[in-house]
Parts: sequence; C-alpha cells; structure tokens
Amino acid sequence: MTSVTVLVAVYNAEPYLRCCLDSLRAQHLDNWQAVCVDDASTDGSLAVLREYATMDSRIEVISLERNHGQAHARNVALRQACGQYTCFLDADDWLSPDALQLAVAQMDEHTDCVLFDLHYEYADGRSEPYPMAAFEHLAGEEAFLRSIDWQIHGVYMVRTPLHQRFPFDESCRTYSDDNTSRLHFLASRVVRSCKGIYHYRQHASSATHVISVQRFDYLRANESMKRQLLQMKASSQVMSQWETIRLRILVDLYMFYHCHGSELSSADRRYGLGEMHRVWETLEHPLLDPSVCRKFGYRPMPCWTLFRVQEWLYFTLRGMAGKNQ
Repeated sequence: MTSVTVLVAVYNAEPYLRCCLDSLRAQHLDNWQAVCVDDASTDGSLAVLREYATMDSRIEVISLERNHGQAHARNVALRQACGQYTCFLDADDWLSPDALQLAVAQMDEHTDCVLFDLHYEYADGRSEPYPMAAFEHLAGEEAFLRSIDWQIHGVYMVRTPLHQRFPFDESCRTYSDDNTSRLHFLASRVVRSCKGIYHYRQHASSATHVISVQRFDYLRANESMKRQLLQMKASSQVMSQWETIRLRILVDLYMFYHCHGSELSSADRRYGLGEMHRVWETLEHPLLDPSVCRKFGYRPMPCWTLFRVQEWLYFTLRGMAGKNQ
C-alpha cells in the first residue's frame, strides 16, 4: 500500500519546480505517490512535470485546461490519492530528505495530523524556523485554538480519509485554504509534530503582500469557516473564538482600507467598504470576547457610521505614532 500521497498544485512554477520534485525523489521513504496538477500554466511547468513523470512512476501528472486556483488543483489531486496519509507540497517549496519518513513515524493509532518543522526560505539565502513552541501532542480542539492565531502553523501530514472528509475550501481563490487546516485539526483526535523540514520559499510578490482588492476575500473565507464550524456543531468556546477572530480581521482590513484605499480603484474601494459593512452587520455580539471588545478600535459600536468613525480615529492616531504596519 502507498504510504503517503503528496499533492502538488502547479501554476507557472518552472524556475522552482525541479527543486521541488528532486526533494521528493530524494525522500528516505520510498512508497510515496505525488499527484501533480498543472493549473493551466503558461510557462514550461507542464513540460517539466511530464519529464519527471517519465523518470519516476511515482509522479503522476494531471493537466487542467483552465486556471481555477490552488485549492481546486489540490482537490483534483486529492481525488487521486492512494496513500494512507496525505500532505501538500507547493511547487516552489521543498522537503528535507527525511521529512515524509519522520512524519509517518509519528503517526500512531490515535494520531490524525503530524506537523512538519517549517522553515521560511528567503531569496537572500536566509532560513528562519517558524516560531512555534515545542509540543509532544495536542488534542484536536486545542490544536484548532492554537491555529487561530497561528501559534501552530498549517503545514502537516494528515490521514487521507480525514482529508477527503474535509477537502480544500474553494470558497475563495485566496485565504480559504487556511480553513482546511483548522478543520483537520479540530476533527483530529491527536495532533503531533516531527523534525522533518518543510522549506517554505518566501516571495515578496505573493498575494498576501500585494495591495489588491483580493484582500477582502479574507472576510468571505472567514464566513465559510463559520458555516463549517456550525455544521460540525463546534463547542461554544470554538464559536466564540472564531467570532472574535472575524472582528479582529474586520479591523485589520479596515487598517488596509485606511492606509491603502487611495491605491485601489474607486470601484474596488466601494466593494471593500461594502464587504466590511456586510460583515459588521453579521457579527454576533454575544459571542465576542468582552476583553477584546472593550479595546478602542475593536468596539463593535451600535451603528456602522460610529464604527467607521472609531476606525478612522484609531488608525489616524496609530499612523501618527508610526504603528500602521
């Protein structure tokens, strides 16, 4: 039986793809399957994938005619998964040779997820480990709660049936994939970690660093997560924490609007403001953490106009102090 299926979504990654695939072929663990889905790349990525597939039968290639985004490409790959366990590997990242082996070794009859040791890799050669406190094991709900503010990251191996139960969230082209990690943690019995390294390449041009109206997709991704938590009948603690996160992200995005609105088109500004207004109206105040709501800048306020006034004052004062980073 195949031990691990690696999901590789590929879009215009030709400069990095060989490094990614070479790291798979160098794994100490032999019985893996890599399902590589080319998401209608316009560079030479598909040719590189086919070249490697001819060299190694463990590498399977699927080519999509239209670009649908990373979450969709990963879900296409997930449907072909034969491994007992599954993980993703982005096309511009790579694994240490012992990564799959060490993750599998941490799986036992009660463990459903194993986190890799995540390292940020920068263009200037710097490598920085993700700042995560060491832990032996976590219960699923505790792992979920820690993942809300990313005390633990979202790069891991998971049992394939659990992943197939919760495929990648395609509600938005960006941000909604974080929902999948958190749902896997919440549905897990035990979450562990291992020393196998996932090397995560950092790009200044990534979607999360670019000034774009797509930033407001974060709000819809959070709403999608809330719907799924309700379907799972999550605990009151989980629902309270998540509703508070929705408020925090609303405020964060208002800072983005306050600082960078002039760099967006008038239509994009209207859209972003409309999205924030819509989400403000849907906040369930009884679920919000009172200690957060007492802070200036985070008070939900009785009407949208007062909320906007609060945010303008808050971020104007922060800007004068040089804190709107």
